[in-house]
Amino acid sequence: MAKLFLDDVRGPPDSDWVVVRSFVEFVDHIERHGVPEMMSFDHDLGDGVPTGMDCAKWLVEHDIVVRDFRVHSANPVGRANIMSLLNNWKCFKEESCLT
Repeated sequence: MAKLFLDDVRGPPDSDWVVVRSFVEFVDHIERHGVPEMMSFDHDLGDGVPTGMDCAKWLVEHDIVVRDFRVHSANPVGRANIMSLLNNWKCFKEESCLT
């Protein structure tokens, strides 16, 4: 399955990525094609919401674990929030959290 690159402006690092530009495109792509092997998230998707964080929350709300992901956002707070949410969700679902 392809890699999914979420960003409203930038292009992916190579041609192996499918690009989606918005929350709606993100959800539509996953619903049509399933969960990709890799995702890369931007946080700020244009002038307002929804954001890359909303996409990450959608994954959690739909009980989807992303095994391999990165956040390429220039927004440091947004990047940290997405990383934290998805890492914690993966840890919880895989019961691999250290206590």
